Amino acid sequence: MIRFSPEVAEALAQNAPVVALESTIITHGMPFPQNLNTARRVEAEIRAAGAVPATIAILEGRLHVGLTDGELETLAQASNVMKLSRADLAVALATGRTGATTVAATMIAASLAGIGVFATGGIGGVHKGAEDSFDISADLMELAQTPVTVVAAGAKAILDLPKTLEVLETQGVPVIAYGQDAFPAFWSRDSGLAAPLRLDDPGQIAASAKMRARLGLPGGQLVANPIPVEAEISSTTLAPIIAQAQAEADAAGISGKSVTPFLLQRIFELTDGKSLEANIALVLNNARLGAAIARALVKQED
Repeated sequence: MIRFSPEVAEALAQNAPVVALESTIITHGMPFPQNLNTARRVEAEIRAAGAVPATIAILEGRLHVGLTDGELETLAQASNVMKLSRADLAVALATGRTGATTVAATMIAASLAGIGVFATGGIGGVHKGAEDSFDISADLMELAQTPVTVVAAGAKAILDLPKTLEVLETQGVPVIAYGQDAFPAFWSRDSGLAAPLRLDDPGQIAASAKMRARLGLPGGQLVANPIPVEAEISSTTLAPIIAQAQAEADAAGISGKSVTPFLLQRIFELTDGKSLEANIALVLNNARLGAAIARALVKQED
């Protein structure tokens, strides 16, 4: 069922460090060729940090763990690509579709492939107004049941962050801020909320993942890695912009999976492209930390 790229197959056979990567950032996050260039940069960052990247996607009904450069380019230019989460992953595979994996679907595929670390931009969470819409990302429940360490710059700032943290706590998901006490908010280093846990060393994060497995605890852990200082957009700058984008989405009746792409595009426009520059910087930063955790996991198995 899984088709491994030659690079990833060799790495797994040799128990070398591997970092999973999602593919929605390629198909739904930015236009071509910027999406392809960013994907290549993220993969190169992981290789430079001593690990092997495994970009995950569904291509014509086959689950690919690791893409060749040609497959990466094909996906970056593809149209009518499904955005896949837990609910629709099996349908895409069964019907021969092409789909990009969200956080939840990437975690599922990484776990099936035996990959314990996944680097992304930001996780989904509880959307504002969820008390009426019940719009809560499947990413949160996936973290509660699938044993993968997810490195992200917190949850996307367009979300209801206090409610997102409450759901993660209820589901028993460790939320670990890396190198600081504050929970980061994607483009901003500090959401104004304290992170439940803090660790400053990739080895400790790897050891915590292994300890959860020894205890028989289900699920993974969320490592909230703040965006680099030089790339940050302050929360005070972003707050009115996010509010405006959300109001426009509400007025247009946009809901479900369409909400996040719409909001991110409007924020990109309202920040004159700065939000996308910050997004790329934080993904690269998360890739570096993901590689360090993957190396530590392998070392602790020796």
